[in-house]
Formats: sequence, structure tokens, C-alpha cells
Amino acid sequence: MSKRNQTLDLFPMVQGRKVEVDFEGGNVTSNGGALLLGLADRALGGLSHRIARCIPDKRRRSSCIHSLPSMVRQAVYSLCLGHEDLIDQRDLRHDIALQTAVGQDKPLASDSTLGRIARLATPQTNWKLNELLIDAYIESHRGKAPQEIVLDFDATDVQLHGTQEGRFFHGHYSGYCYLPLFVFAGKHPLCAILRPADRGPARGALAVLAGLTHRLRRAWPNVRIVWRADAAYCRDHILRWCEQNKVGYVVGMQPNSVLEKSSVAVRMEAEEVFFQTAQWQKLFDEVDYRAGSWKSSRRVIVKAERNPLGPNTRYVATNLSGEPRHIYAEIYCARGEMENRFKETQTDLFGSRLSHGGFQENWMRLLMSTLAYVLQHTLRAIGLKGEREERSTCSTIRIKLLKIGAVVTRNTRRIRLHLSSNHPDEGLFRKAFDRLALAARLRGSQAPALG
Repeated sequence: MSKRNQTLDLFPMVQGRKVEVDFEGGNVTSNGGALLLGLADRALGGLSHRIARCIPDKRRRSSCIHSLPSMVRQAVYSLCLGHEDLIDQRDLRHDIALQTAVGQDKPLASDSTLGRIARLATPQTNWKLNELLIDAYIESHRGKAPQEIVLDFDATDVQLHGTQEGRFFHGHYSGYCYLPLFVFAGKHPLCAILRPADRGPARGALAVLAGLTHRLRRAWPNVRIVWRADAAYCRDHILRWCEQNKVGYVVGMQPNSVLEKSSVAVRMEAEEVFFQTAQWQKLFDEVDYRAGSWKSSRRVIVKAERNPLGPNTRYVATNLSGEPRHIYAEIYCARGEMENRFKETQTDLFGSRLSHGGFQENWMRLLMSTLAYVLQHTLRAIGLKGEREERSTCSTIRIKLLKIGAVVTRNTRRIRLHLSSNHPDEGLFRKAFDRLALAARLRGSQAPALG
């Protein structure tokens, strides 16, 4: 008997039964739900093919075993499945479930081959990938123009632990980092731009806002656009551009002595009522404010809050009409949801793993994680529509629907994945499969059958 086929029977008996372990189970995968990613890809009109068309393939075709679209699928699907490092491909490339999702029946690209995608990155390539995010968002509406689009801008740090190109020490984050800019419309990313950390978060924000506004209005001429951001983006030249181009804005402001003097009445009222009732107070007001560099005054919403920890006053500049409470509580505060979205990109899909030496290569890695998020979001928006799990994070969807143990059989006629008979989310999996398969067929892609 070979060492591989030996039975391990050193475990204690259970209810009089002998416990044995061997390695003769055949082809078993932990990625039984990978086919859902392939369906979501097709529902997006072949997202992986569109990514590949953005990347210049300078390889000698006669020497290539793996096509660029299949390598892109392998890279993006692997991120969705939780495999963050290229070294994981040494074993993962032999996983039949992933091979099937990618559309291959042979070992996939090795880690060294897959790593060549990043070396193809150029500034033009990365801007094309950013445009693909916008195209995917517009197509998700299926020709039905939205009445309003709220564009959320925010930046986050990506800590660096090497000598990557473009790294700078940022005092606020106490380390060397990049400072990428993210733009989301609801749960859909529209932009992921990698930037050095040598300037403030508002760097380049106006160019991005103008470009997005032009692209969205080209698709939907009558759409109402609202720009939303925190105080780091409150810059006069951006606010003026919004006013000149009929773009609404709701932007946080840093407190100063003039604002505090103008809001003293509402702040004192909140203070007095708090001491009278010993209850948390939150009052709203508005003032006209003009900074020294501004040509005219602007409307500023004041939130005067007094809680047991002390006063907590906030200021928000806006050109929107409406009650101050509504603008602050219902519109401005909703921007906090956007932070959850790019945290999914950074944490669940490993967008913070920017370990390449070159700046453009790291930007492409950030975009690949963002495009993997688009794939996961499509699975969530179509496959889980109306279900409780529709609000789940990417990591939860991975656990429930993608990381499923399965026995795989493959012969000349068919490939079959035998999922667990006791899978607790079988009903959810079937619903997601059917909905994504229908969406794929509507986009002109043939979908496999679910036995």
C-alpha cells in the first residue's frame, strides 16, 4: 500500500465506531460556488473580456498557452474566492471548479505567468479600466435613466511596507502609504485612482468630478447630480464649478471662529435644553457664510449637538434646498455607507495588497480588486435581489455561496460538481444561480444547467 493510500486510524472511537481518514476522496474543491462568478461575469456582458481588451498584450502569441481573458478571469475570480496572493495559484491552478468557471479543462496559469499581467500596466490601461467601471454602472440601469445620482468622494490610506514607487510618509497615518481616491454611486464604484500621499485628499477631485459629470450626462442628459464629500474636499474652486455646472453639493466644513460666532444661538439652545432635561440634544439651523477667498456667501447647515461627552457641532456647505435637518441627517450622513463599500474593496477583496514595485502596477492591482467588487456586487444585486442576504458584505457572500465544498467529476461528456446534501443555503444558491443564468442569457451568453 502506498503512503498516500494509507488509512489514518489513530483517532478515538465515536459511539463504538472506528474513525478512519484517507486521501482517496477523488477531486474535491472548496470553491464549489465559483460557477456563480462565471455567471455574474456573463451577466455583465463578459466583464473579463472587456478588462482584457483594456490591457495591451505584447506577448508572442505563438508561445502563449494561456489567453489574456482566461488569465484575467483567473485573477479576478481568485480574489472573489479569497485568494489574495499570487503564490496561492501554485495549488489553485489545479482546482477543477476554478478551471471550469474560467472555461478551461487544463491547469490554469502559474503564479509567475499570472504576475505578468501587472507588468503590462500603463497609465492609459488604468484609465481605460476606470472607464469600464463607469460603463458597467450605466449598463446596470438597463436603459432606464435614474432621476438623481449622488457621487460620494472619499480617500483612504494604503500602508506600504517596501520601497514602492511614489510612496510618501504621511503624518496623519503615521507611515509610508498611498492615498487612493474612490468614487461610489450608491453601492457601485465609479472610480478608483491611486495617488501618492504627498498632497491632500482633494488633489485631482475637480478633474474627476468634471469627467464623471460629463460622462453621466452624456448617457442621461436630464439626470440630477449631487456631489457629497467630507470637509477635506471643501474647496472654493470645486464649489464654484458645481454652481456653474448645475451640480448639487453637500460638503462638510471645518469649524472656525466665524462659523462658531454665527451659530452661537443654536449651540447655546442645545446646551441649555441638555442641562434642563439631561437628554441628548441635536438641533439644526443654517447660516450664510462667506470665507475671505469666496466671491459670495454660501448656505451652511449647522448641527448643534450636546451629549454627555460634551458639544459636538458640525457644519455642512450646500446649494440644495430643503430643511436643515433633512439635508444633514438624510443626505449628508448617508455618505457613511460609502465607507463600508470601499472597505469591502480594501479588506474583503485585498485592494490594500499593493506590493508591486511600480506605481502603475499597484494601480492596476487596486483596479482589479475594484472590478472584483463589481463582480461580487452583480452577484449580490441580481442573484440575491429581494433576499435577506442582498445587504451582505462580499466576505459573507463568499462564505455562503462561493466557498462550498464539492466533489468534482470530469470526463469526456460532462463536468459535475456534487455539492453537500446538507448545505444550509441550497435554496439561496439555486435562486442565485437561476437569476444569474437568466441575466447571462439576456446578455447573449449561454448559461450551464444546474442539476
